[in-house]
Amino acid sequence: MKCPCSSVAVLAALFVFSFFGPLFYGESPYTLHPDALLLPPFGEHPLGTDRLGRDVMARLMEGGRVSLTIGVGSALVSSLLGLVVGITAGYFRGTVDKLFVVTVDLFLTFPTFFLLLALVSYVEASVWVLVFVISVTGWMTMARMIRAESFSIGQKPFIGILKIAGVPVSKIVFKYFAPLLAPIFFVSFTFGVGGAILSESALSFLGLGISPPQMSWGSLISEGKEVMEIAWWLSLFPGLMIFLVTFSLMQISDWLQSRTNRKEVLG
Repeated sequence: MKCPCSSVAVLAALFVFSFFGPLFYGESPYTLHPDALLLPPFGEHPLGTDRLGRDVMARLMEGGRVSLTIGVGSALVSSLLGLVVGITAGYFRGTVDKLFVVTVDLFLTFPTFFLLLALVSYVEASVWVLVFVISVTGWMTMARMIRAESFSIGQKPFIGILKIAGVPVSKIVFKYFAPLLAPIFFVSFTFGVGGAILSESALSFLGLGISPPQMSWGSLISEGKEVMEIAWWLSLFPGLMIFLVTFSLMQISDWLQSRTNRKEVLG
């Protein structure tokens, strides 16, 4: 599979648009324009205005910062948690591994999205609360993959020699396990970012995610659904942003996975 350079470029452009765009675009996402309600994309407002006359492009930038922060933050926390738990279970085995299996099975008893809904319904949603909640419900897949690979690594002869030699566990894990597990970590992380953004968008669309005055791409889609027939741009543009991010991340993940598989075959 060829290098997904175009996907990387799209992803980088969206990050620049969201985090640095407001420095060059003068409109505020909160400023009301009573004389410019539901204007279509054109001229002074390149992506149109909403029901209160607020500039859609400015709101896309602000919402992008929130959505991307939640996506990257959640994926990073859940991937690190899955990495630590998976290595621990795969390295120590025995009772630790049995406890891991029981815990994962307990989490997987409930569908992930319904577990997410249950947790969010008891707390007031904010950026960092959503990062925590999405992370708590998204670490299991990563942990199971890491555990399986850790079992395989732990059976290699040189790991047994290191244990007999009395090499500290921390050194074995960081120097020998971590580099071999890095490809799985990065593949899981890229998938996790897209999944977290979609989860946040679904929660915001249902009214359980980011609440005003904060905004995310998901909440912008939710705001636009009531006037979809006369103001298509309100939901189209944030939906397009979510599609571009998740599609680009999927392409990058597929490329990373193909590279990892090829190295395993050649090895």
